[in-house]
Amino acid sequence: MRGLEDLDARLPPPDAVTEPVRDFRMTARLRPEVAAGGGLLHDETGAARPHYWGHRERLRTRFLEGGHLPMPEYELLELLLFNAIARIDVKPLAKRLLATFGDLNGVIAASEHRILQVEGADRWVYLQLRIVDAFAQRMAQARVLQREVVSSWAALISYCRTCMAHRETEQFRVLFLDRKNTVIADEALGTGTVGHVPVYPREVAKRALELNASAVILVHNHPSGDPTPSREDIDMTLRVIASCEAIDVSVHDHIIIGKDSEVSFRGARLI
Repeated sequence: MRGLEDLDARLPPPDAVTEPVRDFRMTARLRPEVAAGGGLLHDETGAARPHYWGHRERLRTRFLEGGHLPMPEYELLELLLFNAIARIDVKPLAKRLLATFGDLNGVIAASEHRILQVEGADRWVYLQLRIVDAFAQRMAQARVLQREVVSSWAALISYCRTCMAHRETEQFRVLFLDRKNTVIADEALGTGTVGHVPVYPREVAKRALELNASAVILVHNHPSGDPTPSREDIDMTLRVIASCEAIDVSVHDHIIIGKDSEVSFRGARLI
């Protein structure tokens, strides 16, 4: 019955003609601080309607006609949430997600567990976020794979940042290069906790042999946001270098990705 009451509070009548409201019931889902909007608009005759009628179409039209640049982040997130949640006003949910995770990058990168902790979010919301994340990674990866690494270094860093800068746990990736320093593969070889990811040098060397790679670039992220290498990062890098040297594979660099910057071991003269 509660669900029927909520639905009744949102849906316009079939002919979309409003009538004066004399006994409107504010349900929990219509409270502004909870979700689903809340509030009615009254015209000069006293007729009332939910304030969000027509909002989705207006927002889509603004996006198509004016593009995304003039739109605040919460409106872009609303456009995405339209695909996950039917009918109700999703603006409060969009703003709660941004307040929880800081910005769109944080929302897109958030784990399922944390997304579901935000009131009003469900697995359909999480699905839409993962789809956007997959598109972003595929588009960035296309500018890196089968490209010579020196000439596409900026694109490579951009790709690594897209994949890793806003992750909540550490991830260790390896870019495998051929003799012409062309990126032939990019693989995640380890995922860990907030402050640690297990790395097995022999696995890096083994995979390089399988791919017939001549060199590798190591990449991992620091969820803390600070890309400064730790003593453990340096020791692990030296172990990987030793394992790869045994099979005549070079380690060109190890890049640590932070939220706003990155550190190159080669540039910092750590290798």
